[in-house]
Amino acid sequence: MIKFLRRNWSVLPKLGRKRKNKQKWRNPTGRHNKIRENIKGHPAKVSIGYGTKKEKEEIIRVEKVSDIKKANKNEKILLSKMGNKKKMEIAKVAKEKGIKIENLNVKKFLKNKENRKWNLKIKKN
Repeated sequence: MIKFLRRNWSVLPKLGRKRKNKQKWRNPTGRHNKIRENIKGHPAKVSIGYGTKKEKEEIIRVEKVSDIKKANKNEKILLSKMGNKKKMEIAKVAKEKGIKIENLNVKKFLKNKENRKWNLKIKKN
């Protein structure tokens, strides 16, 4: 991948000569700027086509308890929006099967909900 640096970073000390944080890319402005006009022989300008290719990952979206029962241990799982009751059921199944959920810390969630139930029972009595 190309490393995009600021224009004139090597010439002007204040723009990054021996100062790495000042070398980072700034979009070129200016009337006759060769980089801005994409003239051949000058450094490349940042644009969409220079992005790196990302590996496609299989992500399973879980909306019901039956969805997580079908899932394997090594698959990535995301929970959709749902209430706490259904989320708690799914978290218990995930903990039993040893499945990791990307957007939920199962241990912490279950512990928090158990403590909350316990506190409600004490207050009622």
